[in-house]
Amino acid sequence: MNGHRLSHLLAACGFCLTLGSSVQIFAQPHDLTLDEIFGPERIVDFDGSLPQIVTWIDDERYLERDTPRDPLLTVTAATGARAPFLDAGRMEAALARIPGLSGDDARQLSRRATHQVNPSQTALVVEHASDLYYYEIDTDEASRLTRSLERETELSFSPDGAFLAFVRDHDLHVADIVNRREYALTTDGSAKVRNGLLDWVYQEEIYGRGEFTGYWWSPDSTRVAYLQLTDIDVPTFTIIDHIAYHPDVETWAYPKAGDPNPEVRLGVVMALGGDTTWIDLAEYAASEPLVVSVGWSPDGQDVVFQVQDREQTWLDLNVAKPGGETTRLLRETTEAWVNVNGPPTWLKDDSYLWLSERSGWRHLYHLGRDGTVIGQVTDGLWEVRELHGVDERSGWVYFSGTERSPVGSDVYRVRLDGSGLTRLSDADGTHLARFNPSLTSYLDTWSDIATPPSRRLHAADGSETQVIDANDTTPLNQYRLAVPELLQVANRDGFEMEALMIKPPDFDPARRYPVYQHVYGGPHVQRVRNAWGGSTYLFWQLLAQHGIIVWVMDNSTASGKGAVSTWPVYQNFGAAELRDLEDGVAWLGTQPYVDTTRIGIEGWSYGGFMVSYALTHSQSYAMGIAGGSVTDWRDYDTIYTERYMRTPQNNPDGYQKSSPRFAASNLHGELLLIHGTMDENVHMQNTLQFAYELQRAGKRFDMMLYPKSRHRLSEPALEKHRHLKMLNFVRQHLSPGSAASAPASAQH
Repeated sequence: MNGHRLSHLLAACGFCLTLGSSVQIFAQPHDLTLDEIFGPERIVDFDGSLPQIVTWIDDERYLERDTPRDPLLTVTAATGARAPFLDAGRMEAALARIPGLSGDDARQLSRRATHQVNPSQTALVVEHASDLYYYEIDTDEASRLTRSLERETELSFSPDGAFLAFVRDHDLHVADIVNRREYALTTDGSAKVRNGLLDWVYQEEIYGRGEFTGYWWSPDSTRVAYLQLTDIDVPTFTIIDHIAYHPDVETWAYPKAGDPNPEVRLGVVMALGGDTTWIDLAEYAASEPLVVSVGWSPDGQDVVFQVQDREQTWLDLNVAKPGGETTRLLRETTEAWVNVNGPPTWLKDDSYLWLSERSGWRHLYHLGRDGTVIGQVTDGLWEVRELHGVDERSGWVYFSGTERSPVGSDVYRVRLDGSGLTRLSDADGTHLARFNPSLTSYLDTWSDIATPPSRRLHAADGSETQVIDANDTTPLNQYRLAVPELLQVANRDGFEMEALMIKPPDFDPARRYPVYQHVYGGPHVQRVRNAWGGSTYLFWQLLAQHGIIVWVMDNSTASGKGAVSTWPVYQNFGAAELRDLEDGVAWLGTQPYVDTTRIGIEGWSYGGFMVSYALTHSQSYAMGIAGGSVTDWRDYDTIYTERYMRTPQNNPDGYQKSSPRFAASNLHGELLLIHGTMDENVHMQNTLQFAYELQRAGKRFDMMLYPKSRHRLSEPALEKHRHLKMLNFVRQHLSPGSAASAPASAQH
């Protein structure tokens, strides 16, 4: 047994042995409460005090902060010594010398937690009153960079730190830091034409939630590649904050499945301004292209970009010359859709490493400049999850993957020719690695399902060199927690589905228990993970303390076992997933301690869809809680939905069959619908449409709406309220004879 797990289990026992034969009894473990999990007044820090890593400064030091609201600290990795990243007093004095900034302004800005730091970590930019201020740490010099009534967003230093790019009023600008001049790189931006700024659907479904930056510096800092997105034909959706006497209204460009997407152009402009050179995308016009990745060749001469057709059935990797001429290096295809797996990692000889799912599993390939395969670097019925880098001096490729376990993550290295595959991480569970720039050491943040994260420094060969934070003082041993079980259940086709069960702490195999099943179920999104789950995991433990078995099982298409496992959902959401969930219920029915008449199911987002689909297409569940649900796939955005379902024009029957809204009259079991009224992602419209059809069909259901909340609830108090509502609903419908509301011990 590994040391991490052993120490956790000893702590969880609630007692310890002395050197003699006597036993020292600790305080009696007690049950969890919602206040302790969700607060906000009496919340308990179950996760521990592990700081957040921001970035490596060099091979020996990295930046971290205790919480997002705390100042940056510089940490010496080998010793763990911590020091402030900057002297707030000196920064305050420098800012106070700038005309127009008050002493209070300078003090507040110097102690702000978030800064835009330059690549060499020698200077930073802060925003105040819609303008930008620059501070050099070593010289204590501060200056004002911009003077405008409009706010600057999407800030990015050039690689050499001499320029700062930003978007203002939908146009791309650059500030010359040395000469204190500003250049407008584009001038045709508007609310419908975004230069260097992504719209909602591009950030949500392609470049990553919260990432609205749509431009990329060349390595030599002389040019900027950027996307221009035109939303003129994209329909808008209105979101309302009803709390004010005169409601606040937001309007979002939001293309629903089948609607026009934003028109996209890819341009290149000199850093000091001039005409844009547009990359030639003419050959893609008929396929309504999506530009899904943009970067540069190492020498900064070529733009390297990836294009997909609207339904994402193929992906092209292209390079564009300075004049805009385009050459295709390769095309990826599968029997269904193609996922975006990141940019090429270039090597010194102009070859590159490429992540591909062409075999049905995400693996690394070594390709020549023209896309020909030099060799396959990794192979097998497992996945490469992240490429950390290539040390060409030693010939090692470092990555994280699932070779040991599909529910964990380990750190590996392998030779460039595919030989010498070595797992560097030891303890079973999930290892999140952050390598230093030269790939000579890495920070490993480890957790498992019952143990909060800890952090250690490792050499490149995996050997541990320093305990950064053992995080072994969390209060978990003070609570009556059950031991979670990781299981495998075969579906009717023999596919081994991963599952998690948490039994009540006082489990009696002679009794029959109700079951609460949590589900997500969307393609390749796992919920069964051998990793710390925070408040969600603790809520499951609370349910177990109320005499309910918690059951989490990933259907085959959500298993994380290769792209090949996801393809059965193509053009038809719901049916394949539900079949697997019912196979899991059938397995539960073979366990003598499970009462199959009292099985409930809960999920959020795609999980809410699965709950709604299950209760309208199955009689396996006595109750369901559907949160933030898609109930009609015509309501969701183009890029996500059409990747899996194609367009409604090309797959009308699939959309009809996959949407619970149209099966409302078949509802079986008690249903609780939950939604945030300002959800700009999965619109509340979904829940209201479903509720309307349920009402028309004469079906009984409950509903809880959360004002001011988006796809996640906006306040800790609301999260506590939601979980109390869920707990009450579960106990009301799964526990015979129990009161309809939770006891005071669950609330306080």
